[in-house]
Amino acid sequence: MYEHYFQCPYCWEEISFLLDPSISKQSYVEDCEVCCNPIAVYLSFDQGVLMDFGAVNLEQ
Repeated sequence: MYEHYFQCPYCWEEISFLLDPSISKQSYVEDCEVCCNPIAVYLSFDQGVLMDFGAVNLEQ
């Protein structure tokens, strides 16, 4: 597993999610561990290296 730190698009706190590098392209919704709002997460790995990561507010 790969731990990635980023800023929540709702509360702006720094949080982290555990990402699975065995799946090359992923998109899912996960709640912020601080404010509990849902975050749409988009990411891609290439040979175990995180190439792209996005975390957006679902209310946009």
